[in-house]
Amino acid sequence: MNATLYGIRNCDTVKKARKWLEAHEVNYTFHDFRDDGLDPRTLSKWTAQLGWEALLNRRSTSWRQLEEADRTGLDATKAQALMLRQPTLIKRPVLEGQDQVLVGFSEQTYQGLFDGDEPN
Repeated sequence: MNATLYGIRNCDTVKKARKWLEAHEVNYTFHDFRDDGLDPRTLSKWTAQLGWEALLNRRSTSWRQLEEADRTGLDATKAQALMLRQPTLIKRPVLEGQDQVLVGFSEQTYQGLFDGDEPN
């Protein structure tokens, strides 16, 4: 199975996810938000599947640095615009694979997703 892991290179949680994927010989592509940006269609797909609330990291430094006007009155449209403008507002990592989108990293969840897959 092919998977795509989205995040930023220096994020500790992204590093853990990458290490797990490599240790379990999962074939994946890494997409760095800072280097590669974020396609609006991809974010829309994630939002449709998970909801914008699950994606927006309100505990991040990026969130705390936003103007108060940006942080108030949030709805799906405003939240998506903020995340597209500043992808570091997205909880990390985001893993796309097997018609699923996962946010964050959990060994148990990753094991469940890739259970039964042959190494690629």
